[in-house]
Amino acid sequence: MPSWLTMGVLTLCGMVVSLQQTLVIPLLPELPSILGVSTGDASWLVTATLLTGAVATPIVARTADMYGKRRMLLVALSAMTVGSLVAALGGTFLSMLIGRAMQGFGASLIPVGMSIMRDQLPKEKLAGGIALMSATLGIGSALGLPLSGVLYSAFGWTSLFWSSALAGAVLILTLLLVLDESSQRFPGRFDVPGALVLTIILVSVLLPLSKGASWGWASGQVIGSLALAAVSLAVWIPLQLRTREPMVNLRTAVRRPVLLTNVSSYFVGFAMFLNSLVTTQQLQVPTDTGYGLALPVAVAGLAMVPGGLMMLVLSPVSGRMINRWGGKPTLLNGGAVMGLTYLWRMFNHDAVREVVLGNMAVSMGSAIAFAAMPTLIMASAPRSETASANGLNTLIRSLGTSSSSAVTALVFASLTVTVDGAVFPSGRAMALALLLGVAVCTASVLFTVFVPGRERAGKEDEATGAGASGSARARGSGDEDEKVES
Repeated sequence: MPSWLTMGVLTLCGMVVSLQQTLVIPLLPELPSILGVSTGDASWLVTATLLTGAVATPIVARTADMYGKRRMLLVALSAMTVGSLVAALGGTFLSMLIGRAMQGFGASLIPVGMSIMRDQLPKEKLAGGIALMSATLGIGSALGLPLSGVLYSAFGWTSLFWSSALAGAVLILTLLLVLDESSQRFPGRFDVPGALVLTIILVSVLLPLSKGASWGWASGQVIGSLALAAVSLAVWIPLQLRTREPMVNLRTAVRRPVLLTNVSSYFVGFAMFLNSLVTTQQLQVPTDTGYGLALPVAVAGLAMVPGGLMMLVLSPVSGRMINRWGGKPTLLNGGAVMGLTYLWRMFNHDAVREVVLGNMAVSMGSAIAFAAMPTLIMASAPRSETASANGLNTLIRSLGTSSSSAVTALVFASLTVTVDGAVFPSGRAMALALLLGVAVCTASVLFTVFVPGRERAGKEDEATGAGASGSARARGSGDEDEKVES
């Protein structure tokens, strides 16, 4: 199969599944009346996709390394497609909730797609392919809002799910026809206890992050969920260290290049999603707030499209940056661009063009940073754990976006102003949110600074005895890895 076709098919898959994250957000104001439920119940249609995506990503990524990557791509796409059909045909809150939960399985496709690229692309194409696949996480989210809004306005709410089902069916057929199964497979025993406890941890963390604003941050549900997460984590860590074939190889995960890259990824994910939240407020809220531009919803959605397109355009450029300079400098540049843009936006938000340019610049930095993360991870993870290591990185980015949503919602709800009887975030809230963007981008850059370079990482592998199973295997198993090392 030609390399350009592999890249194109996998990238389309990544964009379609990423769209599911923001698919129903334009419907949220209308869903209570459409389905006959409360606003709080309707919000579960976003939470369900987030939870299943977070749980499925490490599990599907691990099974892909063991049982076949093409097979697990088809599983993830099939679950998303069936979920879209269930939501479109059911017409009830329960059916849509089940469908949205099944759509969340699609998120697990992205790290598996990166792993296939590592196995099948020639070395000169690998960095660009991984950069594009990684960027689909942001592209889908950025383009999902305006696209969903247009479909909903023109064809009704079921069109969102019918279009997802159609896209999923076409991609499944395409994968069956043109994509070969990867020759790299590492059979073993699936860690069922580790997967179950990890599921409890993820649900216990993500539920309060997504529902804390409505439950109350000091409520028993939030405190109880976080306590359960802490207890489960205390059980899970020694369980993974004792298991011969663990769900997550913590010995690989705590190696400096992997650990620091994952921490930096968390902050980049936070800053990337904050960009969408801030831009939406700036474009739509009334001018009397002191910062709003009062654009109609449809116009504001179109104004956000250039940001999503910049992530698409910058992906091949990011691949060339990685080939020339390596993963670490590329990640540093991406974080720095995002941080400096947030700083600029604190003083330049009085016109639509300034807000759009700020959104585009943060998206450019996000694309550059997203491209570098998988290359740094794969340079230090053994080939037998390619998909699962990238799955963990994808999961941590998702935790960053979830945290961004929760923290920003808290900031916006704490500092408000009333305009014509309606409550909006105040100018102080917006300034604080932008300052938060500067802070998390600075944290990302600082953690990236301490990621070991290629030569240093190799010495650490030898000193810790991890070379055979870590970066030495990643480097020595094929020439194609040399281009994507940091």
